[in-house]
Amino acid sequence: MDFKDLDPVLHSQLRLAIMSVLISEQEAEFTFLKEKTNATAGNLSVQINKLRDADYITVVKQFKDNYPQTMCKITVAGKKAFENYVASIQSYLGAGRRKA
Repeated sequence: MDFKDLDPVLHSQLRLAIMSVLISEQEAEFTFLKEKTNATAGNLSVQINKLRDADYITVVKQFKDNYPQTMCKITVAGKKAFENYVASIQSYLGAGRRKA
């Protein structure tokens, strides 16, 4: 059984949580991601930057009603990476089931 390598960018609990939200929502505001992931603003910001640097998400900073707003949107590369990560995890889980 060949185990697929797990994407180190996604193999982080918070980054995986961010991507999971964005897979279903397509895009989300920073405050929404903060609420959904229970992350601190600082940690969320760092992990968003790592996902952006990997080209898994785009980040747009703008103003809405005179308040700063940060929008995160999943990219095509991000969707593909997430799908590959899920397939890799499934290969690990499937191997465990076959031996039982």
